[in-house]
This record gives sequence, structure tokens and C-alpha cells, in this order.
Amino acid sequence: MKRRRHPFLAFLTVGAALISAGIASADSLLLTPAEVAAVIRHSPWPPPIKNDPSNRASGSDAAQALGRALFFDSRLSRNGTLSCASCHDPEQGWTDGRRKAAGLSRLDRNTQSVINSRFNRWFGWDGRNDSLWAHTIGPIVDPREMGADPAVVADLISGDPTLSALYEETFGTTVNAAEEEDVLVGAAKAIAAFQETLVSSRTRFDDFRDALARGDVASAGRYPQAAQRGAKIFLGRGKCVVCHVGPLFSNGEFADAAVPYFIEPGRVDSGRHGGIEKLRTSPYSLMSRHNDSADASTAWATRQVKQTHKTFGEFKVPSLRHLTLTAPYMHNGSLATLEDVIHHYSSIDLERLHSDGELILEPLGLNALESADLAAFLRTLSPEPGSRDTPARYR
Repeated sequence: MKRRRHPFLAFLTVGAALISAGIASADSLLLTPAEVAAVIRHSPWPPPIKNDPSNRASGSDAAQALGRALFFDSRLSRNGTLSCASCHDPEQGWTDGRRKAAGLSRLDRNTQSVINSRFNRWFGWDGRNDSLWAHTIGPIVDPREMGADPAVVADLISGDPTLSALYEETFGTTVNAAEEEDVLVGAAKAIAAFQETLVSSRTRFDDFRDALARGDVASAGRYPQAAQRGAKIFLGRGKCVVCHVGPLFSNGEFADAAVPYFIEPGRVDSGRHGGIEKLRTSPYSLMSRHNDSADASTAWATRQVKQTHKTFGEFKVPSLRHLTLTAPYMHNGSLATLEDVIHHYSSIDLERLHSDGELILEPLGLNALESADLAAFLRTLSPEPGSRDTPARYR
């Protein structure tokens, strides 16, 4: 049986390799041993793939085919003009490139990409859903987005021979034999099964990290020095790694990033605070009858969440993978470019943090070179343009 090398042993291997590689190779690697160890902790990519126990369609070929067909089908909307892909366009990083989403009406938040969504625990900027399939239902039935209802979904699938055959193959029953709400949930579970296939490609950072983990200093030294300097800021002075940690570069939780939560005069976006209320009252949460898992532990996190003053104005910590394709940024799309995001954190206004805000945040005061270095590092977290195995293969 092949034994996994302990991360500390990998760390020692890197140190030994640095000593034996000579001055030229050592000079090409700018990170300290502690920083090398921190980089290695952002692994592996992709993470192990596991089916969703709450979704019996997860991992099913038939479900993925059904979900893909529904994802791109505008008949899923009330007026037949909008599909899931209208806001989650594969040509635009599976988002829409707009500051704020637009369905049948204008929405208040930026559209999040569905790439790598299978690895999330909470869904949406406010975490209003605890599964990918439950989160998929929201846009379908929201009158501001696609505006459909269970009857529309059931009629679409039952009236299309291909869709109805795939539905029966996936769920072992016909649409006509099921309740309309169950058909809606089934359709969302199939779309979720398709979305689970959307995993971003490996990046230059992944090659760098893996080279460090195996002690290959020569390969690691080919990682751009600007990106290495940016990594040092990310891991150290910037404290970015406090929230943007692990393979996904996100802790999956919520934070106040000092971005205004005012939507317009007299109306605010309460963020996670309101999301918890929506989660508790959702008929599709993991505590509902629609959870396919017989193990009650799948809903343990849902049972634990509580509304507190701290959660007001907090929003999901987004993954930094694929970020070059998903501008604009922040929950309200208020920052147009990656450079704008860096400037925001470099000159952050602490007055915008509420009393329970993130105490780790402070103005970084980055100069132009440091800002460019941090941007260079962040860009290595996205696949190279034209990569052979980019998510475009799912089009």
C-alpha cells in the first residue's frame, strides 16, 4: 500500500532540496520554509470527488444529461426567454459579467459563478440554502428571475419525450406519477448533478504548490517571481489566508468586508442575517422530506446556525479560483476589476465595519509594485486562457 507523505516531511524535503540545489535555484524560490508549508496546505486540486448524499441523482449519467438539457432550456422560465445559462454563461466563467443579476427583473446582487459549486457547504451570498439542489430551485421559481412554478416544470418535462425519458431513467418513475413539487425538486437535483461536473482546471499555482510538496525546487522556481512576492503578501501581511484558505481558497463562511450593504435609500441588504431566516423557513432545506440521505447528520450544520448581530451585513467568502473570469466582484458587483479589489483592501475604510466586524482587517497600504505582485499571484489561481481541459468542454 502506498503511504501518503506527511506535510511536515514534504516541508523537510523542500528544505533539503533547497540546500542541495545550489544558490541559483534557491534564489529563484523566494518563499520561506514557513510560507512553503502554508502554500502546500492549499491542496489538493481538484479535491476528492464525492456524491452528494442528499441528492440521489448526484453522480448519475442520466441525471447529468437531464440537468444539462434543463440548464440550457429557456422553456424552464415563465415566458420562455430565460434559461439558467442566461445568468450562468459558460463563455463568461459561468456567470453573466453584469454588476447585478438581471432576470425578469433587476436583482440586488452580483451573479455568482456555478463553477466548483459542488464543493460548497452554504449557497448564495447569504447562505440561504444548504445544498446545491435546493439553491437551484430558487431562481427557477423566483418571480424576479425565471418566474416558473412546479406546474411549468412538470409540463415541460412531461411534454418532451427526451426529457421525460431521462427523468424516468434518473428517478425510476414517470413525471405523471409524481407530485408537481417533487418533479420541481427532481429537476433541480438533476441540474445540480450537471453543475457538479463543472470543476475548474488546474492552474499555474497548482503546479507550483505540487512542485513544492514533492521537493522539486527547479520546477517550483519557474513560478513567476512577481507571483511569489504576491503570495508572500497573501500569506503574511495581507492576512488574506485567514478567510481564503484551503484548496478552494475560501473557508466557506461569511464575513464583513467593509462593502456597503445599502441597496438604495431606505433599503439594506442584511446578508447572512437574512439568509439564516430564509434557510430556517425553506421547505427544501436538508431538514425537509426532500433530503435523500437517511443519515440525519447531513443537516447538522443547518441545525446549528443562529441569527446574531454579527451576521448582519456579512456575505459569503467567495472562492478565488477562476476569479479572472468572474468580474465584477463583491456581493453587489461594486468593484469592477481585480485591481479595484486590491485597492479596496489596501485602503479599507474601517468605519464601514459594524461593531462586530472583522478585526483582522486593516488598511494594507500597498504600493504600486506590491499591488501588482498580489494581482500577479491571484491571476495564477485561474486556468490559463485556452487550457485544454477548461470548463468550456461542458458547453
